[in-house]
Amino acid sequence: MVRAAKPFKTLDQQIALLSGRGMAVSTDEALPWLAHVGYYRLSGYFYPYRMIATMPHTGGRLDDFESGTDFSYVTALYEFDRKLRALIFDALERVEIALRSQLSYQLGVKDSFDYRNASSFRPGFDHHSWLTTVTKRVNRSRRHSDPIRHYDQHYNGDLPIWVLVDVLDFSDVSRAFEGLPAQAQWTIGDNLGLSINLQPLTKNQRRKTAANHPLARWLEQLTIVRNTCAHHSRTWNRSFTPVGTAALKTVDMLGSLPDSQSERLYGALLVMGRLLQAVSPGSTWMSKVRTLIITQLEAIPGRSAAEVGFPPEWKQDPAWHE
Repeated sequence: MVRAAKPFKTLDQQIALLSGRGMAVSTDEALPWLAHVGYYRLSGYFYPYRMIATMPHTGGRLDDFESGTDFSYVTALYEFDRKLRALIFDALERVEIALRSQLSYQLGVKDSFDYRNASSFRPGFDHHSWLTTVTKRVNRSRRHSDPIRHYDQHYNGDLPIWVLVDVLDFSDVSRAFEGLPAQAQWTIGDNLGLSINLQPLTKNQRRKTAANHPLARWLEQLTIVRNTCAHHSRTWNRSFTPVGTAALKTVDMLGSLPDSQSERLYGALLVMGRLLQAVSPGSTWMSKVRTLIITQLEAIPGRSAAEVGFPPEWKQDPAWHE
């Protein structure tokens, strides 16, 4: 059944709506938030404070808020999530640059333009589609990229791989990694600190892991995480595309990944932290995440690290003590 569109509400009406549903809200406090962030964006942070339906077969959440809910809890949660997104961007910037460098080396070691050859990738890789996307990225960057203009003027526009990678999106680099032969994938994985021990895996897991380094699937998830952050979307309690964990659980620091597969943010944060140990030695990023979780998320009434997917004993895990 198609519902009628919800009517527009003024800021004062929005405050009255929240108050009528049981939230303690001050007009002076709420007005700037509703005016500059917006009711709709904040509603994702209202959600965990809405009462859970208890009537049979109803499920879900009611419109009314749990007793004692204060508007300040919502804004504190919003601020925590915003700072978490900033930390994620900080990590992924360094991971992306390192991945570009590794990809550039693996594709350029034989020939600077080897990325144009489908034979340099695994047979099932859609090289034509990837190369079409790459061409679009180059054309998009041409007007404001001095290196590309330089190669246009002096080298007939022929871009060696080390110039090309700097205009690619994270998703383009991730797709290229997925298309690399297994040996090149494993070399990059080892260089990024993901040295996998195949022995604890089952025979089937060993076969699949040897053929396709699990970093390929994790890069897909990290791309989605990155895009979520880029659109300033709610991150802390979101589920992402599931990715297998068996192989990466054999890597130092990654033993606390969930069994079987990971879809909550915790797994992505842990993998990012491990990658940073390799590409940014001395990084204090994991300590910053730990401090943010403890001092800001867990300080908000009703909220816990479990909503991010952190396991119960995570504070004792050496991985989070840099």
